[in-house]
Amino acid sequence: MFRIISLVVLSMFAGPVSAQSFEAVVSEIKESVVGIGVHDPLGAPKNTLQGTGFAVGDGRHIVTNFHVVERALDTESMQKRVVFVGQGERPEVLEADIVITNPAHDLAVLRVKKQIKPFKLAPTKRLPDGREIAFTGFPIGAVLGLYPATHRGFIAASTPVVTPSANAQQLSIEMIKRMKEPFLVYQLDATAYPGNSGSPVYDVTTGEVVAIINKVFVTQSKESALSAPSGISYAIPVEHLRKLLSELND
Repeated sequence: MFRIISLVVLSMFAGPVSAQSFEAVVSEIKESVVGIGVHDPLGAPKNTLQGTGFAVGDGRHIVTNFHVVERALDTESMQKRVVFVGQGERPEVLEADIVITNPAHDLAVLRVKKQIKPFKLAPTKRLPDGREIAFTGFPIGAVLGLYPATHRGFIAASTPVVTPSANAQQLSIEMIKRMKEPFLVYQLDATAYPGNSGSPVYDVTTGEVVAIINKVFVTQSKESALSAPSGISYAIPVEHLRKLLSELND
């Protein structure tokens, strides 16, 4: 799920909420975190978790990474994009439609018919290095199931999204475009795993979303993200999400 180096109401622009204990923040935000996946009536299993997402705005819009939903569905087998709501082995399964995407910033917004408790988005002000954050999602969710896990860390740096390649043959068209139009992402001193793609990164005192997890640095193979995690993850600043959501109102 990771790429390896894998009508929104105005209430989402509300001001800061009051500080509260971290335990209270986590308990509250879990209601807004959902799983993103595919329902295949002919498959085994029928439901597959592909990443994490979270509700915003009117509660019917779900944010996740573009790379979580970019693979086309198999219409012949009647696959459907779905959102998993709740916890445990039998979550509620809601059919979802992609309403807008931004591949350059690895963002996508889906829509469901049922209202889910939405997150508040933090202001667009860039956070300083050392700021404490947390993120909640479904690491290795395809194996462990829909049990939201929270990880805590801090912002280590703001760094360009482009990661140098060992040689020119490894440069993709997408990477070349990013080199021409680089933007900064947050490098986090926190460990994310496959399944955490799309997880909300939030302020530990207010619960406001400040970024979206989108990839993890691995030192060896893709599989080493599980056996030997680097402890370095990356997240897209909330300013890019705010801009994308504003386009829904245009």
